[in-house]
Amino acid sequence: MRVIPLGHAGLLIETNHGSILCDPWFVPAFFGSWFPFPRNDQLPQSLLELIEHPDYLYVSHIHGDHLDEAFLAGHVDKATPVLLPGFPTRELERRLRDVGFRTFVRTDDGEEIALTGDLRVAIHVETSISDGPGGDSALMVADGTARLVNQNDCRPADPRALGSHGPVDLHFLQFSGAIWYPMVYEESPEAMRVQCESKVDSQFARAMRYVEELDAGAVVPSAGPPCFLDPDLFHLNVITGDELSIFPDQTAFLRHLAAAGRDKGVINVPGTVIEVIDGEMTVTQPRPDVEIRAIFDDKAAYLARYQADWSAWMAEQRSSWLPAAPGLLERLADWWEPLLAMAPTLCSAVGASVLVRADDVEVLIDFPEGEVRAYAGEPYRYRFEIARELVETVVASHAVDWSNALFLSLRFRAWRDGPFNEYVYNFFKSLSVERMRRTEAEARRKLLPPADDGEEIAIGDYLVERYCPHRHADLSVFAEFDGDVLTCTLHGWKFKLSTGECLTATDRSLRVRRAPASSAAAPTGLVAEP
Repeated sequence: MRVIPLGHAGLLIETNHGSILCDPWFVPAFFGSWFPFPRNDQLPQSLLELIEHPDYLYVSHIHGDHLDEAFLAGHVDKATPVLLPGFPTRELERRLRDVGFRTFVRTDDGEEIALTGDLRVAIHVETSISDGPGGDSALMVADGTARLVNQNDCRPADPRALGSHGPVDLHFLQFSGAIWYPMVYEESPEAMRVQCESKVDSQFARAMRYVEELDAGAVVPSAGPPCFLDPDLFHLNVITGDELSIFPDQTAFLRHLAAAGRDKGVINVPGTVIEVIDGEMTVTQPRPDVEIRAIFDDKAAYLARYQADWSAWMAEQRSSWLPAAPGLLERLADWWEPLLAMAPTLCSAVGASVLVRADDVEVLIDFPEGEVRAYAGEPYRYRFEIARELVETVVASHAVDWSNALFLSLRFRAWRDGPFNEYVYNFFKSLSVERMRRTEAEARRKLLPPADDGEEIAIGDYLVERYCPHRHADLSVFAEFDGDVLTCTLHGWKFKLSTGECLTATDRSLRVRRAPASSAAAPTGLVAEP
């Protein structure tokens, strides 16, 4: 097995039985805030040709630093089969179809499948709403000579699952920050430093939990950090180590690994070649070691050159942001109030108002009342201050996930009175009927566990209990069926519709009976698999 890191979470995995291109990210993301680090815009043409014509494509999830639609549209062969995670929704598939891909290899959570020859893969999915209703995923690849786990951003609740396929030779995982907290919040420098250091410590501790569980032959720091070349954000780069930031680079994590007695960490840059055959690993860098070290040891100069090369692009990016247009408040109210009406549990969990200040327009989201209106001095518990042109741009594109479309840019300020409330951000991640339906159902499941009152719903020719016996997911929202198999897409549990037998575990069953002829119909929103 031969693996070539492409920058950030990007990998080209080459085997004797086929190649897999993973998360190729080249076009800066999130309003031009995030750039790949080290830079990957100077790869040799021979490598680019391999990237453009892989045997398989894998995109772990829909965040802009993993799903680079502009690069995929212009560079990757659309005949490439896509390895599709078994996500609860088809959002990733729709996005890739829009780009031009037509062939999809569907997978089930954690189930190993054969591709060609000895090439085998398994995709593990994470379906927490906190990662967006589309989910996140990790990839296992084995070719008979080596086994790789590409964990990227994914955080499986059970770390053992990733190692369940056998001993791991290479473990790629995220270790650095990938969020806007705490840097965008209004805090004193002293409080901000404590929060940043705590966040970095927790990031490293989380990564080490997976490192220790998989106990791979070698660990490859991956999926971050980005770097920030816009002058407004340049202070977020960790250069001296004293910055108020959660984005340390891989050298910091490699030192952390070494301090824990794990000296098999691999420093990598775009174009590094890591080859593993029958347990023996070789690493070939694309440049002399002194040049590789200079990227990290003289990072300020490296970033300054990188910034100069992209300055014209950044100016063009800024010029594309939309100017103010009439009726912003009314447009937001028309969009958001129907979604609030769908989500009484979420609204109750927020339990207060949120102020969105877009320069001269102040919009109050009154969650208790389910209203979006002009701010008139009422109390609020959460506040976002965002440049009007950024709000206009995401509104014009009808972005259904403001975490991905806006907040990850770090181009805003935030304030809150009290502790973090996940439901505030869950709202901004769920700005479509499809997403809000799932988010409200998840809020109900967590906050209002259903009683076993015998409620049933119609699915095909059967009446089944409404709530999944695994974790009480509402099957009127989370169920899909294909022939005689019903799948609860929240966690991927499967049941035989004709008998209720659980195909995922032996200790659960679904209460089911054949429906009278007059009621045999699928519930609203439920569709059979094609």
